[in-house]
Amino acid sequence: MNVTALIVAKAPVPGLAKTRLAATLGDDTAADIAAAALLDTLDAVSAADFAVRAVALTGDLADAARGPEISAKLASYTVFRQRGDGFAERLLHAHLDAAGAGHPVFQIGMDTPQVTAELLESSASLLTDPGASVLGMAEDGGWWALGIPDPELARALLGVPMSTPDTGAKTRAALVDLGAHVSALPELRDVDHASDLAAVAAVCPPGSRFRAVAASLQ
Repeated sequence: MNVTALIVAKAPVPGLAKTRLAATLGDDTAADIAAAALLDTLDAVSAADFAVRAVALTGDLADAARGPEISAKLASYTVFRQRGDGFAERLLHAHLDAAGAGHPVFQIGMDTPQVTAELLESSASLLTDPGASVLGMAEDGGWWALGIPDPELARALLGVPMSTPDTGAKTRAALVDLGAHVSALPELRDVDHASDLAAVAAVCPPGSRFRAVAASLQ
């Protein structure tokens, strides 16, 4: 499949990762949850039929929970540093950097560890139609996946407020305003709060790290 997979990730450093989870579960537990989610996401992307696999990373893995395991997983990825002021600008630059191979880019984060290789392939395969874009909404009003054929379409993100209940709807509208033809992907629940853990873990593949961490907290 001539599509580039792009994971936008933050090193799960205690005190810096998943601060909303940390408020109730503590810094170390929140970082371990984030690390488990990232590793499960990397596994799913590695198992899917992408032409290129890339990670836009911020933070220091040397200080991260499960840092050595994450570093080992990243050995098979093209890794570049996030750059830009603000999350929307970092997303734009990540798309510009990932598009160097000339393929459409399918971007996800690290907050949906329930993704599978099959879901990623079926979602990203829509990008093989000329001019097609895809957007996967999250239950909280954000989005979990964005696929675009041209990185210039990522400029739509610059005018969208991030982490709000209408981020997804405004992202779709901004893409359409730039001429994108956007297909909807299945809606997923992402992990932001302790109340999300059990629901997301329940739909994670058997043997997932995230499921194991969530079970240990019950």
